Amino acid sequence: MNRKQDIYSRVTNDIIHRLENGVLPWVQPWAERNSTERVSRPLRFNGEPYHGVNVLVLWGEASANGYASPRWLTFRQALQLGACVRKGEHGTPVFYTNRVAPTVRDEAGDEIERKFSLLRGYTVFNVQQIAGLPDHFYVGAAPAGSTVEKISAAETFFQNVGAKTVHGGSDACYIPARDRIHLPCIDAFESADRYYSTRGHENVHWTAHPARLNRTFDCKRWGDEGYAMEELVAEVGAAFLCADLGINCEPRADHASYIDHWLRVLRQDKRAIFTAASHAQRACDYLHSLQPQASAEGTQH
Repeated sequence: MNRKQDIYSRVTNDIIHRLENGVLPWVQPWAERNSTERVSRPLRFNGEPYHGVNVLVLWGEASANGYASPRWLTFRQALQLGACVRKGEHGTPVFYTNRVAPTVRDEAGDEIERKFSLLRGYTVFNVQQIAGLPDHFYVGAAPAGSTVEKISAAETFFQNVGAKTVHGGSDACYIPARDRIHLPCIDAFESADRYYSTRGHENVHWTAHPARLNRTFDCKRWGDEGYAMEELVAEVGAAFLCADLGINCEPRADHASYIDHWLRVLRQDKRAIFTAASHAQRACDYLHSLQPQASAEGTQH
């Protein structure tokens, strides 16, 4: 097994283990422990959020070890701040893709560029594994905001997306043929967080439409591998969105029925979770691009 395959296998096997034990790796751990802290993606030392599969890796590690902070640093970054990793602590690998285009000669002897991607990794430590950092590193990811502010922001976000959404009934779903989302009214949910988590899930499905991201996994019927993969993208994408909006991502009531499907997909393809996280990130980026602020920034010169 080469190094890249080992990375895919290690991450996938960890997520399979969590699912087999009934733990959803994409449910953020921090807000459950400290209600004064906003939900957050994992953050780099400078406050920049992680993306893609690294979000799942670091959420899972934080949940398994009880880390209350979402911030992560490399060994060198800790030293540069006059701090040090505590003795005996083990780091967590995160990953990035390095795109290279070396020049080679073809059969005719002409020089051509051969483009390919290399999966690279480095190790980070949660701030709770590090001693001597400035005080602000040991505080939550962002100042606590009121519940009303967070939910108001979520409502505005989804209104700006503009997906055709019908409220009523008892089922939540996206109907591709009609390009329409159906949701129960918010009062039918146990909490506002659960409502917005569900709305995020369906909005991620909405991005798969051919007029948007044109995402397809060759789904032919309910429960097949393509269907399970799209549900996995929607689950992970909803978790990313909830973290971005500062609300708790609460699992859908029907998530247990999908676990066996997800496990089958992950066991058959060690790259599946990387693919799902990548598509989930792309869906979130698309939904963020529909916000007025993103549109204004795109027109600046």
